[in-house]
Amino acid sequence: MLKGKLVRLREYRQSDVELAYKYMNDPEVMLNLGNGIPYPMTLEKEQEWFNSQAKSEDNYNFAIESLKEGLYIGGCGINWYDWKNGTAEVGIFIGDPRYRGKGYGTDAMKILIDFLFQQTNINRIQLATYSFNERAIKSYLKCGFKEEGRLRQRIFRYGQYYDEILMGLLREDYNKLFKKNMDKSNE
Repeated sequence: MLKGKLVRLREYRQSDVELAYKYMNDPEVMLNLGNGIPYPMTLEKEQEWFNSQAKSEDNYNFAIESLKEGLYIGGCGINWYDWKNGTAEVGIFIGDPRYRGKGYGTDAMKILIDFLFQQTNINRIQLATYSFNERAIKSYLKCGFKEEGRLRQRIFRYGQYYDEILMGLLREDYNKLFKKNMDKSNE
């Protein structure tokens, strides 16, 4: 279990499946996730995903749980990785609308970043988001990600085309940011 200020990252549990099913069918969650997730998600498909995660020895997907209430509120993890070249792509969602825009996603992403840079040989973490998802962009910038590219008019949402924004964080930038924050806390 990985713990932050607002949330902990933990393994998925069977008891999370029904809420995950509900979250995956929330239009706001689906509009912000990539094209690869089927919509609507069936309970059977969510159960299949859970079963595949439980069997995998290479699983880096975590349930996000609020520390105060102990509630499953979303998920985050590695979408894919290339151990040879030290690159991982991450993703996150906050399914419970009561926890959106309040720092829970930022806290979860910081925990995931810390885990990857402190416990693995990953040198680069990357992600993609869409230009309409201003809340996510703000969160990723707080975590140290930098915009590295933009695929213009890549996705159609809300009746118009939006850019896909590619963001990345290098280990050296993380180390500078982490050291700077550590120096401030020691003052």
